[in-house]
Amino acid sequence: MARGRRLKRRRRSRKIRWRSRRGIALALALAAIPGLYLLAAILGGLIPVNRGWTEPARGITIYIADNGVHADLVLPVRVGALDWAPLVPRSDFANPPAGARYVAFGAGERRVYLDTPTWADLTLRTAWAGIAGGERVMHVEYIADPTYSAREIRVTPEQYRRLWAAVRASFALDPKGLPQKIDHPGYGPGDAFYAGNGRASAVQTCNQWLAGRLRLAGIKAPLWSPFVEGLVWRYRKADYRDPRR
Repeated sequence: MARGRRLKRRRRSRKIRWRSRRGIALALALAAIPGLYLLAAILGGLIPVNRGWTEPARGITIYIADNGVHADLVLPVRVGALDWAPLVPRSDFANPPAGARYVAFGAGERRVYLDTPTWADLTLRTAWAGIAGGERVMHVEYIADPTYSAREIRVTPEQYRRLWAAVRASFALDPKGLPQKIDHPGYGPGDAFYAGNGRASAVQTCNQWLAGRLRLAGIKAPLWSPFVEGLVWRYRKADYRDPRR
């Protein structure tokens, strides 16, 4: 009898130790995920795609604007036949700046964009939606002066054509081929939200979306850059002279 009780106690002790080790291993694995994500982001930001690209001496100037977390792609309203005005008409906006010659484009997860007009409005539930992933939404804003941007890139007409097409393809279009405006107030009088294609997540972030558009245009860009720091460092600081040059 005594021997049987000792055997049972040993079995219980082994089960407890095994469960404890499994719990520790799981905790360590979960703790390692943020570190691995950060390491991958650093490496992805350093590895270039289209590494042979060089900035032309003359061409079309585009901009990257960022607030330290999120980056927007700022493009001219019109370059030749490539015109954003018919696709995102000023009538979609409450009060766009008069004579605005640039449009800023950003992509993000629907709940993060629509439910977070300021960082103070960010909740754990919304933050998790941005990490886990959800429907992509496009944010568009008419800009009077692009010189608030952090970086600028000069591209050839062909590269700009490809970039323009890549941005347009990010919108979910209606049967008439027009972007579908979301019935939601913008952050201000000059911006609006549109339905996007695909999903946004911790892997496909707003910054990675922008890097992807540059890659599709044949412009040098990071392999994977979920953070803005891994994206903007390789481009020239914006020149604050006349933006109409």
